[in-house]
Amino acid sequence: MGTPRTGSGLQCLLGGVVLGVVLLAASAVAMRVTDQRPFCSSCHVMQTAAVTHKLSSHANQACNDCHTPVSLGAKLPFKASEGLSDFTGNLAGKEVSMPVSLRTKDVVNNNCRACHAPTNMNVASMETKKYCVDCHRNVAHMRIKPITTRMVAYE
Repeated sequence: MGTPRTGSGLQCLLGGVVLGVVLLAASAVAMRVTDQRPFCSSCHVMQTAAVTHKLSSHANQACNDCHTPVSLGAKLPFKASEGLSDFTGNLAGKEVSMPVSLRTKDVVNNNCRACHAPTNMNVASMETKKYCVDCHRNVAHMRIKPITTRMVAYE
């Protein structure tokens, strides 16, 4: 029997740390890429949403800036669940379901309120409706008008 080399334990530890950092960085890049419009629109069920988003006043926002919870602990399971639902819809050839689930609607509403909190602080009508989209339905995806009739982002 030979004696273990003292450097091998340190090499394993350093290799594990390097591997962990690489996996963490790759996960961060994957999360960022899968939040963006080009990734979301790669499925045909999202094409209309991607076109209307690109023309909207929120075009500079990633899809998941609005459509997933902000905290990473809540975002990961939500994103996985919604992504699986969208993926199966894509396989079945279905368009994105409208109206969205109450769970998704709550997430979007919380994100609207968080981003626009400074603007909304002095707006008395903020509590008259439960959801921001009750009044601002056309903002992100211009759902009411058909794409062929839309002229500008804020219509």
